[in-house]
Amino acid sequence: MKLEEREFIPVILGGDITTYSLARSFHEEYHIRSIAISMQKNWLNSYSSIIENIIVPNMHKEEIFLKTLLDLGEKRGKDKKLILIACGDWYVRLIIEHRKELSPYYVIPYIEEDLMNRLVLKDSFYEICDQTGVPYPKTFVYDCKEKNELDLPFGFPVIAKPASSAQYHYAEFKGKKKVFKFETMDQLRAMLKELETSSYDYKFLIQDFIPGDDTYMNILTCYCDRNSKVRFMSFGRTLMEDQGPMAIGNPVAIINEVKLDVMNKAKKMLEEVGYTGFANFDIKYDMRDHSYRYFEINTRLGRSNFYVTGSGFNAVKWIVDDLIYHKDFAEEPVIADRENLYTVIPKSIIMKYVQDEKLKEQVERLYREGKVSNPIDYKGDTNLIHKLYAKYFMMKQKKRFEAYL
Repeated sequence: MKLEEREFIPVILGGDITTYSLARSFHEEYHIRSIAISMQKNWLNSYSSIIENIIVPNMHKEEIFLKTLLDLGEKRGKDKKLILIACGDWYVRLIIEHRKELSPYYVIPYIEEDLMNRLVLKDSFYEICDQTGVPYPKTFVYDCKEKNELDLPFGFPVIAKPASSAQYHYAEFKGKKKVFKFETMDQLRAMLKELETSSYDYKFLIQDFIPGDDTYMNILTCYCDRNSKVRFMSFGRTLMEDQGPMAIGNPVAIINEVKLDVMNKAKKMLEEVGYTGFANFDIKYDMRDHSYRYFEINTRLGRSNFYVTGSGFNAVKWIVDDLIYHKDFAEEPVIADRENLYTVIPKSIIMKYVQDEKLKEQVERLYREGKVSNPIDYKGDTNLIHKLYAKYFMMKQKKRFEAYL
């Protein structure tokens, strides 16, 4: 596929599958290369015909982050509009906090700082859920500064996770995980004792464990335009999640569905708070009362964002149509209603570990019908090393999941 010249260039901060998925979406829609800035050389993005990969060690440090982007803006932002996209919560925060300095060079598709602080801190997010009628799990807030008593209003097992993902990113302590599950109070107390040795000093959330395996988890992606109107919604049912300690909870296989009653709750919340850009929700079905409970919001496209593009609704097109071309949208939001299986793991792993027979039959049918998308398996990427790595990656995933499950 021949590259084209456009009036914009995507600048993507990150070095993982999220980065590649976004670069592929831009390439599919606009036939352009993206600039990716990562902290070290990596197989996915350093060997790709659709990415110009710039390596900047310690890019997560504020002074290096700002200097790198300002220098790039000076060099590449005079003749082109640079769309700045983050693949991590810490990058989103740095972009938003430095909006004033970056805005002369970059189109910034993120909310303002005050709203970000209300939403990404999960304790205040649940307050907004209360105000807008969005259900969420029963939650106890443990303040790491106060070290308050663990007087839980529910029993074990429980889920424990940081209220601030951005601050938790920098914390280091023994046994660190993205999300914890504990069967006893002793296990919970032991983790909190280790946590107190780290730099993390905000709040930790202890939540009632909602029963059900990975197939009870769901993902919802919404786009709000510059006027805070929801213009697009895409709902997906998770088949499997990653089991690695620092990646646990990331979906690795998703089937698109439509659940308008659940989706409209998010629409109401986003429009009431004046949201702009992409929002990504983690939601779990609670079989005990048949509710869908919202866990958190990510103020960016998530790691599995290609489940949107792979179903035929290119995710990045919403950013470009809204913020580059300033298009007018239809009054009612577009709903992603095409069935598709997103996966970054082999079919054999899905069929081995998913227990629901109807879901397994659905997976088999989608493979037969060719309705399957893997973000890194891209014919449009002509780099031979990338093509070989895509095959190796799937082999590695098989071994990896067999080790964890």
